[in-house]
Amino acid sequence: MNDDTPETTAEMAELHARVKLLRQEHSDLAASIDALSLAVIPDQLMLARLKRKKLALKDEIVKIEDEILPDIIA
Repeated sequence: MNDDTPETTAEMAELHARVKLLRQEHSDLAASIDALSLAVIPDQLMLARLKRKKLALKDEIVKIEDEILPDIIA
């Protein structure tokens, strides 16, 4: 296996746990964004920050999922 591929069951379990945690954080951010956007005068700066953080979490989730299930196409 190459250096980017998890080799042990423990590493795989750790990656799955990390993805689960990141998905929960992503979901929590989505709820926060929804709640904040319902305010009479939403804080646009805070909304933008939360959305950037949510996008960064999504990118990290995708990256880890790619490690868990690498492309088979060679």
